[in-house]
Amino acid sequence: MPTQQVVLVRHGETEWSKDGRHTGTSDIPLTERGREQAGRLRPELEHWQFALVLSSPLQRSVDTCRLAGFGDRVQLRPDLVEWDYGSYDGKTSKQIEAERPGWSLWRDGGPGGETAADVASRVDRVIAEARSVEGNVLLFAHGHVLRVLAARWLGQAPEDGRLYALDTAALSVLGYEHQTAVISRWNQPPPS
Repeated sequence: MPTQQVVLVRHGETEWSKDGRHTGTSDIPLTERGREQAGRLRPELEHWQFALVLSSPLQRSVDTCRLAGFGDRVQLRPDLVEWDYGSYDGKTSKQIEAERPGWSLWRDGGPGGETAADVASRVDRVIAEARSVEGNVLLFAHGHVLRVLAARWLGQAPEDGRLYALDTAALSVLGYEHQTAVISRWNQPPPS
């Protein structure tokens, strides 16, 4: 029976995440609060043994990883970069809705960016890599890409990631119950 667990960590707060702006491939740094959030993850994560630690190469994820205590072990994976929102990068949902009433990232993607299926192709490779490892895996990445990853872990359509809200610096755990892929924990905030 599989016993592997995959721990997901969304990066800490950025100015854009604080403002509700879609932050795709723009390389935005953590705020001071985001740095504090990342540091508070360390006590929770130090109790785990990880065979593999991966991060998106964008600085907000790499810095969260480093501040959480895994900077010396991390391997960067471009497949963990956030959803490319195209021309909607940096805009809030309200701004996009004013331009395009009824818009849904999950259904429509962003002009010049990726679709949910595009993101699923990337996270499917990450899942395959994680499942090929004996032992637990730790992933540092971004809200939407991790939500798609969770849906794909469960065998769901990538659009089903819309069902899994994920806050900044939140910790989630994917695993197995018997032979079935499950979510063991979701959207746990960093310790106070």
